[in-house]
Amino acid sequence: MLSKRIAEKLEKGRYEGHEAQAALMRVRGGSRVLELGSGLGYIASICAAIAGAENVTTVEANPDMLPVVRDNLDRNGFQSVTLLHGAVTGQAGGEEAIEFERTKAFWGASIAREGSNRDTIVKVPLLRLSDLLTTYRPHIVIMDIEGAEQTLFDAPWPEHVRSVMMELHPGRYPDTTIKKIVDCMSASGLTYDPGPSRGRILGFRKLRGA
Repeated sequence: MLSKRIAEKLEKGRYEGHEAQAALMRVRGGSRVLELGSGLGYIASICAAIAGAENVTTVEANPDMLPVVRDNLDRNGFQSVTLLHGAVTGQAGGEEAIEFERTKAFWGASIAREGSNRDTIVKVPLLRLSDLLTTYRPHIVIMDIEGAEQTLFDAPWPEHVRSVMMELHPGRYPDTTIKKIVDCMSASGLTYDPGPSRGRILGFRKLRGA
């Protein structure tokens, strides 16, 4: 799964560099962190080193990556990080599973869409954002979920969320979806956070005094 390009970035400290910098800027000791999209477990490890492993929950949909994430966390001494398997959506209803498309490049795997290769699709647990926010009560939410973020901003988020950092995927949805994300965060008492924001990384923070 490890390409030459990713290996070189890891060796030079440039892998997920913007996301790592965002986490370093906003995660504090004791922060409860919810990460959506574990990848290799790299950002979860950074968060665990700062906040304490017991305060970090990371979610990965791709079943191929689960042993990789768990092993990387354990190798770095973060056995107490909670690793969940599932694809996160904001949808309501009684569905317990959702179709997920695995890709050769692990970072491009995503919830299946129209036109997805049926040979690469598997069923994975469906995890609702509202349930995760209620159960783990995160102060900080970090996400890189290949476009699935478009389903997570139909209702205001709870007050305990103080910071949100996400990678946008504008090629997967129109500008109106980005507006919906910004409007939802505003309705949740969060405003644009210029510190961690860069390129497609968009950050929000709790309004001072809110």
